[in-house]
Amino acid sequence: MKIFTDWQHLTFAHPLFFVLLLLVPFMVWWQTRRGRKQQPALRLTTIGGMATVNPGFKARLRPALFALRIIAVVMLIAALARPQSSNTTTNNDTEGIDLVLGMDVSGSMLAEDFKPNRIEAAKKVALDFVDKRPSDRIGLVIFSGESFTMCPITIDHNVLKGQIAAARSGMITDGTSIGMGLATSVDRLRSSKAKSRVIILMTDGVNNMGLIDPTTALEIAKAFKIRVYTIGVGTMGQALMPMQTPMGTVKQMVPVEIDEPLLKQIAAQTGGKYFRATNNNSLKAIYDDIDKLEKTSVEVTSFKRYAELFFPFALIAVLCLGLEMLLRYTVFKSIT
Repeated sequence: MKIFTDWQHLTFAHPLFFVLLLLVPFMVWWQTRRGRKQQPALRLTTIGGMATVNPGFKARLRPALFALRIIAVVMLIAALARPQSSNTTTNNDTEGIDLVLGMDVSGSMLAEDFKPNRIEAAKKVALDFVDKRPSDRIGLVIFSGESFTMCPITIDHNVLKGQIAAARSGMITDGTSIGMGLATSVDRLRSSKAKSRVIILMTDGVNNMGLIDPTTALEIAKAFKIRVYTIGVGTMGQALMPMQTPMGTVKQMVPVEIDEPLLKQIAAQTGGKYFRATNNNSLKAIYDDIDKLEKTSVEVTSFKRYAELFFPFALIAVLCLGLEMLLRYTVFKSIT
């Protein structure tokens, strides 16, 4: 029976009744003492002649009567303890957030003011951020001179993380199209039914390309009530950047130019916030701040159901007692 194998879900409503199991050793002691004091039916001067006589079948099985009584007592005590099978059901009521990571992958993201460079540092913190948001649907949009959806919003974060890891500079036309990046990110969220829709838009430059102006993309985001957090990536002043020349790749110091007024405007008008990241640690801290600002509400409700299982124990006790009485007054009547 499953009740005697599935001990993991077996509980007892009144476990104190197991104290009565102390009666079992007392019963064994009493039976042993009683057997020693029992008066013989026939007195003999010697039992030497009977030493070679083998006990009969009934005599050998006689201890089984006492064993049946012990089993009956143990099962009765277990039934009094009210064995129950518990089954717990958990419902997770999740108020999820649909979120798009808008990542600049232009050539300037190869600058080495972040280690090993801006784009690799951005990918690392994005992967850590995704791991902290198991209940959210998250997508990835990359942009430079144009924009491209690397991953639509999904709850399959393994796929998303694979796409984040695969993002690199040079995948699409170079340049910086903040308007296109924002517009494509909004398009990924416009049909979402989530209570909260968020874009994290990260760039290290000034809008210089694209078919959609940033202010137009901003108005679209406002129309769909999508909150945008903007991040300007780059140290203050100049940064070391690899440059392609006829003589090969050389590293040069170039000015860091970020359109902070535009990023601040986008964030302020959509209910988000603007951040400036100047190194790896500050970029990680920014994502941690956004993670705290955009918390997912998860309500866990547990239901525990109990099924009474005392009947099998009681039934075994009754059967053992009945069998013991039947054998005692039939088969073993002549020797008891």
